[in-house]
Amino acid sequence: MDLRGKIWIEQDGSHLFGKGRAELLEAVDREGSILAAAQRLGMSYRHAWSMLRDCQERCGRRLVETERGGSDGGGARVTEFGRRMLRAYRRIEFRFQKLIEDAQNELDSPDA
Repeated sequence: MDLRGKIWIEQDGSHLFGKGRAELLEAVDREGSILAAAQRLGMSYRHAWSMLRDCQERCGRRLVETERGGSDGGGARVTEFGRRMLRAYRRIEFRFQKLIEDAQNELDSPDA
């Protein structure tokens, strides 16, 4: 028997932030570009931007700041709010996974 679970953040009863958006923000942070982040994760730019835009609109705060392309290129960077959201989610996720592991160990225990 395997114990599994997922964690996400909701706002007004609907999904706001979870594993996919966390991975996208981390990729934007590494790549400095939404396009490069999307390519690294195997998704379209349109889908990546839609995920970010939806979250930003519902939060009322920016997760990323973008610069248009041109001779200097463009790019994107994760805002301080985006970093806080990501850190909070990853801390919650870590604690949740520890809880799942502890519960799994209890289920697997011969004394259970």
